[in-house]
Amino acid sequence: MDSTGETQVSLTDPDCRAMATTSKQPRVVGYNVQSVVETKHHLIVAHEVTNLGYDREALSMMAHAAKDVMVSDTIETIADKGYYKGEEIVACEQAGIAVTVSKPHTSNAAAVGRFDKADFAYHADRDAYLCPAGEWLTYRFTNEESDKTLRSYWTTACESCVIKHKCTTGKERRIRRWEHEDVLERVQKRLDDDRGKIPLRSKTVEHPFGTIKAWMGATHFKMKTLKHVGTEMALHVLAYNMTRVMAILGVPGLVRAMRA
Repeated sequence: MDSTGETQVSLTDPDCRAMATTSKQPRVVGYNVQSVVETKHHLIVAHEVTNLGYDREALSMMAHAAKDVMVSDTIETIADKGYYKGEEIVACEQAGIAVTVSKPHTSNAAAVGRFDKADFAYHADRDAYLCPAGEWLTYRFTNEESDKTLRSYWTTACESCVIKHKCTTGKERRIRRWEHEDVLERVQKRLDDDRGKIPLRSKTVEHPFGTIKAWMGATHFKMKTLKHVGTEMALHVLAYNMTRVMAILGVPGLVRAMRA
């Protein structure tokens, strides 16, 4: 590990990595299968096998893969909160791919009963945030942090605020705004306007996974190394899609489609 720079090593399969199956501790050493499923017929339009133990780096990769094979020029990607990463969302939106993804609740303030950032309303015309007490947090300065350009906002009215104890333990409550925050706000509004999209995601993408796992006998991949596991998964996806098309068009319809 010292010589290669790797942080993990598997003696069974050199490409295997620990998967984040729980929020606190990885329990499975294996592979992470990403898939995109269209909502009408539940066909798998794109998939990828990776050894990354989390999903947050995969959103734009899979969205672009789906767009490359879909007939429609405009598609919308729906994902769960495990895929929420600002840079990935912006990459999709800049490519003309609309994104709807749940935002994970990671606020320490909200966890202890204080106001969350979502309780502060941003007004673009004033470039300022309106706090729950009715005060305006105005722009102060811009800085760079972790390759992100962040704008900071606060007000001097915090010290005399009667609900300060519900907001901050510091001198004043500060709000930082990413330069692409407007994209994330559009994504949140898209979700707020149609809460049915997240259940639609689970009803769409989870069913093929369940079917394939049942076919596999609820066991593990038979192959080893990323290349061979990728081939094994590709055969599963092919079999699944062919079975779906036969259920929709019938065997003669599938043959005609393959010959077309």
